[in-house]
Amino acid sequence: MVKKNAFYAQSGGVSAVINASACGLIETARQYSSSIGKVYAGRNGIIGALMENLIDTSQESDDAIRALRHTPGGAFGSCRYKLKRLEGNKDEYERLIRVFKAHDIGYFFYNGGGDSQDTAYKVSQIGDRLGYPVVCIGIPKTIDNDLAVTDNSPGFGSVAKYVAVSVREAALDVLSMALTSTKVFILEVMGRHAGWIAAASGLAAMQAGDAPHIILFPEIPFNEDQFLRKVNSSVKDYGYCVIVASEGVRNEVGQFLSAMSAQQDAFGHAQLGGLAPFLAQIVKEKLGYKYHWAVSDYLQRSARHIASQVDVEQAYQVGKAAVELAVKGENAVMPIIIRTSQDPYRWEIGSTALKNVANVEKKLPQNFITQEGFGITQAAHSYLAPLIDGEDYPPYKHGLPVYVQLKNIPVEKKLKETFILT
Repeated sequence: MVKKNAFYAQSGGVSAVINASACGLIETARQYSSSIGKVYAGRNGIIGALMENLIDTSQESDDAIRALRHTPGGAFGSCRYKLKRLEGNKDEYERLIRVFKAHDIGYFFYNGGGDSQDTAYKVSQIGDRLGYPVVCIGIPKTIDNDLAVTDNSPGFGSVAKYVAVSVREAALDVLSMALTSTKVFILEVMGRHAGWIAAASGLAAMQAGDAPHIILFPEIPFNEDQFLRKVNSSVKDYGYCVIVASEGVRNEVGQFLSAMSAQQDAFGHAQLGGLAPFLAQIVKEKLGYKYHWAVSDYLQRSARHIASQVDVEQAYQVGKAAVELAVKGENAVMPIIIRTSQDPYRWEIGSTALKNVANVEKKLPQNFITQEGFGITQAAHSYLAPLIDGEDYPPYKHGLPVYVQLKNIPVEKKLKETFILT
């Protein structure tokens, strides 16, 4: 086997554990130095390849790479940039292959969600067509937990833990003051089309009457009358009401409640935001209760200080498995997590073809949502609970976590032509 270099890129919204996958990949690639040369990382994701802005990870010490395991964010930079359709739009793909060829890159590892796996799949096809085959391996990552085939997605378990802990703690705060102050608290969480993160908040409840009293899922159309009746009954029965709302909640005709005009993100998705204050205004106008609201936003996906131990380990293992699959000669595949036992919880790493996960969304099953549509069932609890188990604290100094910042030394460019993003 002729030794080739590897290219690794992080894609989309980052997580508390995406760097753990990078750690697993780079450490394992160093162990397979007879098959894999240098590991180059894309500065700001796939854009780094298009612009020939590569980072030489071989310039980083073993200690620095090891520290990625407990460092949140994207160590090499990420991006929201989706390559155009392959048919009739070959320029971007041909550019990737030219960059790969110039830097003797024979392995492409793409760490991201469904859109990213679609890109990796397309690159695996175009390489063959252009006479420069590239081994393309996807690495699963999404806090939304909406990747198909894999039991769960690295990044989700830590967000689930953060949201469940935050709801339990905030509920105690609200309950303490509910008699004379705030009676309704609304937490808005991420989740455009799938309510996995919102569902995880249900783990906070230990017994009937505990928060959250209402969970709003994208899978269940929002009904204002039913919502207000539930808020009112919760306040009457328990003295307060805690609501967790997924940003992707829609009305009965399928419109996002929180869509901001006609704005779109880089993937062409509607730009969401403002659901919590929207719901709070309804509560104020119709019920008159004093309220507070919060948006967990980036806090939920960057909270490495309270990451799930299971999530950290799974993130590391899919990065490790990506290299092992590539060295074995696998191509156009993605390592997946397989749940082999529920009680006790056990899992292992398998793999699936990229075409099985590219652009496929896994939504919250109906049997995970209670009949009234405002809570989670025991089936959901059984699925979710193991994913938030255990703590994996980063090192601390002077009361703050210690995170690594890589040198990110650039690789010298070899192509004369530049590439303009459109």
